Amino acid sequence: MRIAVTGASGLIGSALGAELARGGHDVVRLVRREPAGADEVRWDPVAGRLDPRDLAGCEAVVHLAGAGVGDRRWTAARKEVLYDSRVRGTRTLAAALAAMDVPPRVLVCGSAIGYYGDTGDRPVDESAPPGTGFLAELVRDWEAAAQPAAAAGIRTAFARTGLVVAREGGAWGRLFPIFKAGLGGRLGNGRQFWSFISLRDELAALRHILDTPALTGPVNLTAPEPLTNREVTAAMGRVLRRPTLAAVPAPVLRAALGEFAGDVLGSQRVRPARLLESGFTFAHPGIDEAIRAALRTG
Repeated sequence: MRIAVTGASGLIGSALGAELARGGHDVVRLVRREPAGADEVRWDPVAGRLDPRDLAGCEAVVHLAGAGVGDRRWTAARKEVLYDSRVRGTRTLAAALAAMDVPPRVLVCGSAIGYYGDTGDRPVDESAPPGTGFLAELVRDWEAAAQPAAAAGIRTAFARTGLVVAREGGAWGRLFPIFKAGLGGRLGNGRQFWSFISLRDELAALRHILDTPALTGPVNLTAPEPLTNREVTAAMGRVLRRPTLAAVPAPVLRAALGEFAGDVLGSQRVRPARLLESGFTFAHPGIDEAIRAALRTG
């Protein structure tokens, strides 16, 4: 199958592209620079430039492009970058797919559990309404931007991903060095829920969505049982055999991260109801095995 992937240089996109290629698929990577080979297509997601003819023959598209949410402090300018890279980029891609002579059968659009906002101790699944705050509003508009593809008859699914347990990048990639140095600890009071997923399960879930015609709309990509930050901290110490006595008080996080601290300290108890109902099996349902898997592949 010919599959187009955006965000192909990121943590998930690079791993997914390599796995699809190993599986015999023809992977087309969308890039924002001059293409380096026949397997790359240039696009400008924010400016709205993508020639539908460059995607000819693609039967599926996995859209993972977007600026890193936790990379920098959330200034007004940074929030604009986060919004435009996702909403405008998705709008650009969806419009190009809808304009194709033979559109792909499926679009898996990257999304995030930030959609639900702070859920506290309340468990939520895909039936829950959107939350409030910048991230919730961003994800809502991000998903809505894919409407032209869905209107063109393309099966469209939104992979609402949680915290990916990996050493190579993302938020967890920053945690490993801290915990290995014995400096890890809970964030705030540690009672906030973290909905995690191993990188292997993330990739398997994306492929499962591609291969499962019944999956449209939102699909949560998180392990079956979320844990509190305090429980995750204990697991990191247990697996890495390091103390976890340090703690970062909430005021310190707010001073360092600004508005983003609210999401770090917020609680998201998200469950993958639709994945489980569709027969997906997790390789690493528990946090200890997810951490060990990351150590093996890092």
